[in-house]
Amino acid sequence: MTSPDAPALSVVVPAYNEQEVLPEFHRRLAAALEGIGMAWEVVYVNDGSRDTTLEVMLGLQRQDPRVAVVNLSRNFGKEIALTAGLDHARASDAVVVIDADLQDPPEVIPALIAGWREGFDVVYAQRNTREGETWLKKATAAAFYRFMQRIGGKVQLPPDTGDFRLLSRRALDALLKLREHHRFMKGLFAWIGFPAKAVRYDRAPRAAGTTKWNYWKLWNFSLEGITSFTVAPLKVATYVGLLTAVGAVIYLAQLLVRTFLYGNPVAGYPSLLAVVLFLGGVQMMMLGIIGEYLGRIFNETKQRPLYFTERYLPSRQARISPTGAQASAKPGITAEA
Repeated sequence: MTSPDAPALSVVVPAYNEQEVLPEFHRRLAAALEGIGMAWEVVYVNDGSRDTTLEVMLGLQRQDPRVAVVNLSRNFGKEIALTAGLDHARASDAVVVIDADLQDPPEVIPALIAGWREGFDVVYAQRNTREGETWLKKATAAAFYRFMQRIGGKVQLPPDTGDFRLLSRRALDALLKLREHHRFMKGLFAWIGFPAKAVRYDRAPRAAGTTKWNYWKLWNFSLEGITSFTVAPLKVATYVGLLTAVGAVIYLAQLLVRTFLYGNPVAGYPSLLAVVLFLGGVQMMMLGIIGEYLGRIFNETKQRPLYFTERYLPSRQARISPTGAQASAKPGITAEA
């Protein structure tokens, strides 16, 4: 819900252990938004950081009235932290999502705003290059996007696109109605639809600190995306089971023919063991796929809250009135539990 004194634009920035980069990020963000002609706020979300990220955010909030801080009660993961920031965004017109590591340059935000002013509800930043990343990460990311486009059905993820984007207020309100716990935000952004436009940019290396995404986390994240937006793995399990059954029938038929024609010699132990291990592996893989979906159903049926907020410090920035004057906003600090 927005209030009459709400800023026109909110910038949501989830962060986990980003103490080194936050001051420089805020400096560049403020400079990039200097001439956009809109009152804006930035909502920093501390996702249970173990360093001094929260203290840095609180320092920025004391220095700049446009800063809001959401401190989660613990680490919930980036997707939930991003959702918490969107929940607390007070913008009346649009919201921008961006990471704090400066791989996504804040200087691109005016181009996103320009696309929104053309009438698009979703303006997403699409990468030309991915500087500072290994060839393996680039290759696996490209393969993931191609795979998701093939199996996504009606929900098509734009390639080479992360969370960096702008959403209009009506697109944001639609997104906030989706409250599933296993959240794949790139898919949710695509699922809501609305007119969309791409803005091309060059992704920079991380400005400071270290990445929080190793290959194991990226693998689990890709599984989250696949199981959240398609039942294709279940269909694959069905087809693999069917092909295995057909292969078994063919093998049985040729075995009967050989028995009638040449007798029944004793089969070799290695071949028998190989068949048993193969069929056992196929069965375990299929059970694993079913288990992934059952686990997600189990978590959703609990209907737990997505997160808890330890502290929320709203911004003291107000909306620019139609006459060009800035309406006064009452400064205050509230807390949520």
